[in-house]
Amino acid sequence: MPLFGNSFSPKKTPPRKWASLSNLHFLDRSTREAELGLEYGTPTMNLAGQSLRFEKGQWVSESGTFVGDRKDLQYLRRRNQQLEEENNLLRLKVDVLLDMLSETTAESHLLEKELEELKQHSQRRK
Repeated sequence: MPLFGNSFSPKKTPPRKWASLSNLHFLDRSTREAELGLEYGTPTMNLAGQSLRFEKGQWVSESGTFVGDRKDLQYLRRRNQQLEEENNLLRLKVDVLLDMLSETTAESHLLEKELEELKQHSQRRK
């Protein structure tokens, strides 16, 4: 015989009336923006003393010009060109390998088909 009883029945919790008691969702848009601060403006960042802002999908310098060493800029352009050429070469190699793979796969399927036909032909002779 159980010491404390044999059934456990917790009380049901009452349903919630509102998820939030805040009345901000009843306000119009301009009031909500003023209350919650939803006007952010354009994103800006500062990198190595260079201030940049995000406009029309690109980062633009605040001063309008790149403040950096000319040699660094030339090196970066040259390196970018090298990487683009390497990327194009690698894409070409991948395309060639895919063509080779599909050709080998097609040949393999043809050989398997021939093998099956030869097996069926040899079984008919027996």
